Amino acid sequence: MLGSKNTGWSITVDTGGTFTDVVIADDKGHFIIGKAPTTPDRIFIGLKQALESAAQEIQLSLDEVLGKAELFIYGTTRATNAIVTGNIAKTAFITTAGFPDILVLREGGKFDPHEFSKPYPKPYIPRRHTFEIEERIESTGNVYLPLNEEQAINTIRKIKAKKFEACAVSLLWATSNPAHEKRLGELLTAELAGIPYTLSHELNPILREYRRASSVAIDASIKPLMQSHLSDLEQDLRDQGYRGELLISTTIGGCMDIDSVVERPIHTVRSGPAMGPIAGRRYAQLENQNDSVLVVDTGGTTFDVSLVLENEVSITQETWIGERFTGHMLGIPAVDARSVGAGGGSIAWLDEAGLLRVGPQSAGAKPGPACYDAGGELPTVTDAALVLGYIDPEFFLGGRMKLNLELAKQSVESISSPLGISIEEAAYSIYAVSNETMINAIKDITVSEGIDPAETIIVAGGGAAGFGILPIARELKCKTVIIPRTASVLSASGMQFSDIQFEHTSTMPTRSDAFDSTAVNEALDEVDSVLSRFGDRLEHRGFNERNTHYRVDAHYAAQVWDIAVELPAARIESDSLVQDLIEAFHTNHRRIFSMEDRASPIEFLNWTGRLSISLPTKTISTDQSERESGLQTREVFFGIDDKRSTKIVRGVSVNVGETIEGPAIIEEATTTIVLPPDTEATLSSSGSYVVDLMTNQRTR
Repeated sequence: MLGSKNTGWSITVDTGGTFTDVVIADDKGHFIIGKAPTTPDRIFIGLKQALESAAQEIQLSLDEVLGKAELFIYGTTRATNAIVTGNIAKTAFITTAGFPDILVLREGGKFDPHEFSKPYPKPYIPRRHTFEIEERIESTGNVYLPLNEEQAINTIRKIKAKKFEACAVSLLWATSNPAHEKRLGELLTAELAGIPYTLSHELNPILREYRRASSVAIDASIKPLMQSHLSDLEQDLRDQGYRGELLISTTIGGCMDIDSVVERPIHTVRSGPAMGPIAGRRYAQLENQNDSVLVVDTGGTTFDVSLVLENEVSITQETWIGERFTGHMLGIPAVDARSVGAGGGSIAWLDEAGLLRVGPQSAGAKPGPACYDAGGELPTVTDAALVLGYIDPEFFLGGRMKLNLELAKQSVESISSPLGISIEEAAYSIYAVSNETMINAIKDITVSEGIDPAETIIVAGGGAAGFGILPIARELKCKTVIIPRTASVLSASGMQFSDIQFEHTSTMPTRSDAFDSTAVNEALDEVDSVLSRFGDRLEHRGFNERNTHYRVDAHYAAQVWDIAVELPAARIESDSLVQDLIEAFHTNHRRIFSMEDRASPIEFLNWTGRLSISLPTKTISTDQSERESGLQTREVFFGIDDKRSTKIVRGVSVNVGETIEGPAIIEEATTTIVLPPDTEATLSSSGSYVVDLMTNQRTR
């Protein structure tokens, strides 16, 4: 049985678009890293290679590692990539007659109201795949027009005849009375045996029709893919000999049992970036840094940014897949992680005006950057880093993968030749433009949320994090940067610190000037009922340490967008608790928007409970034995005209408490840290390189 103590081994996996990351944590808290290229055709092939590489580090076989493991947590970008590329199931969208354009119109909005050159965005499910059902329920829950079952059956048979692979059902006001949706579910089961469907009142019972409909459409569209994917993964793991628990990481920064995720695969969308701040929070705590924490994760395809405020990971209801307004709304609570196309595999290119751009296109895992020598020809950030001397071509992935410097130079030449500059100048320009993209992403999640980035500390992760994070931090005037030795597998590390988490929402609109405590508490009772059923199902498997937190989405009466507010208690049973809730909203609104409107009433809409079930606690242990230094040097560019002979330090030779002064390159097996001149990094007892930028600024 799994308990709260650090007993058995645990394995966490994050399969990205470029690499599959593995972290094995033994019973003493040692983290062993494995990394291998992702194999999209059969995920387990790359996963097995990453597991084997980690097992080799501790001189064990794969079978021995799997035999010791009690817990396996799996995260994947499969669902996200399917949505972005359109590789989803042929899905029918079923809605109330007269409302076929919910997915077409979205919520309105446009960044530039006078921009007419861009075509109107396509709905997530094509309009021709929308089917209207004759029925109508009022906002009060009363039946205005009964469900026309004969018409519904005929519609379902049309869906079957057109060979749809999934169905998404979102009827008007199903949140007030789900009777018609439930009946449609019964008819779908009877008429479309084996074809998955999603009902909105079960998945996401919230106000705001587009968000509810969008979440249902996304969930249904990835069900065939993810059910097959997760089933294959479980079968492959069992065939390999694993007998422990299998959990799946989710978009709210926790994990769920595989059976629950199969029923609600939308919770796997963007689950990788959601784990970054979980890891960042823990690494900051280990360095006694409990201020605002800015967590950045630079992968092969994207640069993800998230915030941890007062030890709490920021959650948002407005996660877009793609650009805001023109993309598709996830519609469910998710860790607020902003992503831009600026990773190690991001492609550099020249626009029509001859200006250098980096991303959002990525070389991915296949063919990858040109230096991988796997068929890629376009220049990427990784190619530029190799040209600049940041990467040792013989020591990529700890020497398991050799890089081709000449191919990297040839790719960068496609930028340097048109611009009439040297290859090295072009490479540094690619690096600088990529850094600027990352700086703008950081400002978007800090300045726009009322946070001064200079008052945060940075925890940097991702295989490409160490290339430019220190110049970025200096530009933002940040005080401290923490780069864990496990930076290249930040999301997989976050899973080691995560818990099982499950959320449910009940809609009950009320206002601060006429607060209906009875109705609100009834809504919270309904939330607790669903959470308890989920928890009870897992209790017999040893998952029994529970706690529950509650929040509500609210806005001033004249506003459209909601902000989340934590409830002061599990139930609102007194006038003083109502006032505490109102005050908490004003405080949050002032922090985000720098103003409050106490003259306006507050509208409270969606009441959410989050059940957390503790997993075995993992500490981090670092080997502090003395090791001989393996000092080398090579020529490295720290500016277009700043080429220096730079010491190269292998991470295995660095002892706890040792300080490395820049300019220097620290080479860990799966990540590289570039220390510019006038910087220094100290290896802490928890296994992180800590850079105090304030000290460096004072001593210069």
